[in-house]
Amino acid sequence: MKICSPSPIATHEVGAALASVLEAGDLVVLAGDLGSGKTTFAQGVARGLGVEEPVTSPTFTIVQEYAGRLPVAHVDVYRLDRFQELYDLGFEEIFDGRVTLVEWGNVVEPALPGDRVVVDLAPGADDSERIITIAAQGSAWSARHTDLERALAKFEER
Repeated sequence: MKICSPSPIATHEVGAALASVLEAGDLVVLAGDLGSGKTTFAQGVARGLGVEEPVTSPTFTIVQEYAGRLPVAHVDVYRLDRFQELYDLGFEEIFDGRVTLVEWGNVVEPALPGDRVVVDLAPGADDSERIITIAAQGSAWSARHTDLERALAKFEER
């Protein structure tokens, strides 16, 4: 599904809409170049999950955790040099009982569970516009695909 977001506020709204169908244990992979809106999208998801505190980029901390209606782990793997660093962080345990948002997740795709939602963000026609492509993958999402489409329908490009 492809969505054209005209502003950071709209990108937040798309993230919040995605959050409405997320469950504990879900993985959201955020892909896109530097400045493409990955953290902005993650902020929208977190708000949609009831996180009230400020959500910031975990680039230097690697993992930030937040409390909401579901716990949220916000991970940024940009600064990691090796796959082993993921395991040193206890990466596999991060997925248990929470929604996990992984910025630059496409870089570590082989280490990620197969059931996931991939959100690719790309620049649009102007500085604030983003083209957001959302794809659900894996058997867990096949049963919820209709719910995902319904949640995002008002944003979808026609």
